[in-house]
Amino acid sequence: MRKLWDFHGGIHPPENKRQSTSRPIRIAGIPKQLVIPLQQHIGAAARAVVEVGQQVKKGELIADAVGAVSVPVHASTSGTIVATEDRPVAHPSGLSDRCIVLEADGEDLWTELQPCPDYKQLSTAGLLAKVRNAGIAGMGGAGFPTEIKLHPPKNDKVNALILNGAECEPYITADDMLMRERADWIVKGLEIMAYLLEPEEVFIGIEDNKPEAIEALRQATQQTKIHLVVVPTKYPSGGEKQLIKILTGLEVPHGRIPADIGVMCQNVGTAAAVYRAVRHGEPLISRITTVTGQSVRSPGNFETRIGTPIEFLLQEAGYQAESAGRLILGGPMMGFSLSHENLPITKTTNCILAATAEEFPDPLPEQNCIRCGMCEAVCPAELLPQQLYWFARSEELEKAESYNLFDCIECGACAYVCPSSIPLVQYYRFAKNAIRLSQAEHQKSDKARERFEFRKLRLEREQEEKAAKRKARAEAAAKAQAERKQREASSDTAANTGRESDAASKQAAVAAAVERAKAKRQNPAKQNPKESGQENKPLEQQLQLPSTEELKANIEKAKAKLEKVRAALTDAENKGSPTVDKMRAAVTKNEERLAAAELALRKASDAAKHTNAPSASENAPSAAERQPQVEKVETAASALDSEALQANLQKAEDKLAMMQGMLTDAIQENDPKKVAKLERAVEKNRERVASARKALNAVTDPVAQQ
Repeated sequence: MRKLWDFHGGIHPPENKRQSTSRPIRIAGIPKQLVIPLQQHIGAAARAVVEVGQQVKKGELIADAVGAVSVPVHASTSGTIVATEDRPVAHPSGLSDRCIVLEADGEDLWTELQPCPDYKQLSTAGLLAKVRNAGIAGMGGAGFPTEIKLHPPKNDKVNALILNGAECEPYITADDMLMRERADWIVKGLEIMAYLLEPEEVFIGIEDNKPEAIEALRQATQQTKIHLVVVPTKYPSGGEKQLIKILTGLEVPHGRIPADIGVMCQNVGTAAAVYRAVRHGEPLISRITTVTGQSVRSPGNFETRIGTPIEFLLQEAGYQAESAGRLILGGPMMGFSLSHENLPITKTTNCILAATAEEFPDPLPEQNCIRCGMCEAVCPAELLPQQLYWFARSEELEKAESYNLFDCIECGACAYVCPSSIPLVQYYRFAKNAIRLSQAEHQKSDKARERFEFRKLRLEREQEEKAAKRKARAEAAAKAQAERKQREASSDTAANTGRESDAASKQAAVAAAVERAKAKRQNPAKQNPKESGQENKPLEQQLQLPSTEELKANIEKAKAKLEKVRAALTDAENKGSPTVDKMRAAVTKNEERLAAAELALRKASDAAKHTNAPSASENAPSAAERQPQVEKVETAASALDSEALQANLQKAEDKLAMMQGMLTDAIQENDPKKVAKLERAVEKNRERVASARKALNAVTDPVAQQ
């Protein structure tokens, strides 16, 4: 005989269980429409994965889990999805929630399942995945995702696994009938749980007012290591902490959970669902629900599809609406009243109590507390209900919390014995909700403050980074400017050398022209312009000089480029861009290029005035008379080519310097794509500089001219 312990307080209200245990479990019919809520468990609501008009089969996934603390939802029968919308749900608030509306087709066809004859062939992760994918949540009332509670603890060993079959609440017999008729499902599901958790001991706790269920479980556990423990009937022995105290003598500390002391608790309905999910691959789409009370002609327990309207289930039990005084979801101690019966059955719905006015008369008016202390004597959590009542009534929430308000399991024992008819549980619920809202507001403000502080730090960091980048760009610009000045100095030296070379080349060109003139005088045949093919060409073309039209076009291009650069400078100044200095330098360079182009045009015009003459007139000058003009034009042409090519070289070098500066900025900004693009541009501009320099050298080299 195993030693049992007792918990503080407790009461013995009328059980009223025989009304619903006189018949076996009945299979409820399938309504035309099922309203399946997405929030049937503690944690995040599931997310719909079906669309309106979609055909689904029984057991098919219609809403997937979101996050770690969540479970999926499956179709309770085959049919068509007709809506995904907000519908009223069974909740004390009376508010609506997101639901999937399924119109049944009457065929009730299963989707493809994946049974597993031997669960030991699966890994721990595989078993847990099956439990999670089946959408199983605690069916004892809270609805906590079962897969999370079956995770083996990382640091602590599970000393005891307890299956709760006490079902202490009056009127409710869903677990009692399940243990009577399907004890083998429960035991096999408990063995799967024990396989996952590897506890030292496994218990089934059941109250002694269920002899048929006790006998069925005793037969089912004969060949197992499971201990069936019968405990005295006392409300609320089915509470998790109270049953742990009875079976192990351990108490769950304030603010902790049973796992913290090496104990895991599960409900018998949850164990049966685990067995069906693992062995047959069936998701949780139905549960046993008690329908009782004096307003139904045929009370009993029904295997009900999730999403079945309460109204439909009441009709199955012979509901007499004219005699009903109150409709309660759950038992009379911890349940809550429903405003109407058009609400869906969920995974945690264990009882529908349709009571007459005589069975559940209206509560007496609330009176003043007489400080009798009866509430403290029956509190199973060893709290001070009277003090909590005063704190909740005066909204002294911090004091209520300091008196361990959240240890209250809302069993209703204190209100049951209160001679002043004070609805103590309602006060406690109000205080708990107010504290939760306050904590949520504090968390929200804390997060807002953290976001503000993080933003402030981020802005400061960005400002520092920008300042560092500006400093680096300034240093790079100064370095580039110094290099440019050095290049300009080198260019001036080269230009001086080039000018000296130009003078020598011009002298050589004049000498060559004189020699050609002498040769022409000595060989008059060569003076015939018809033989040379130059009779109708202007002197500029004969000497391969740029035409006036080309020079004018160059001036127009230079003007357009100058206007474009000036506009870019204005835009950069308005935006405060760091490239203002570069743009100003570009404007200066383009002004110089325009001036050079205009100078070239003027020189070309002057040369044309002194050299133009009729090509085939009788008054045309002789070759000797034309010789000075030829020499002058050749000298002017050489000077014009040199200046134009020098301007092109300078333009290419300026563009190369600008590209190198942009490449330096891109390297400092750590932009690989931009760096690669600018590197290609720099290499291309280097080639242009080399080409321009080669062209200039070709003009200034006397050998190349000849």
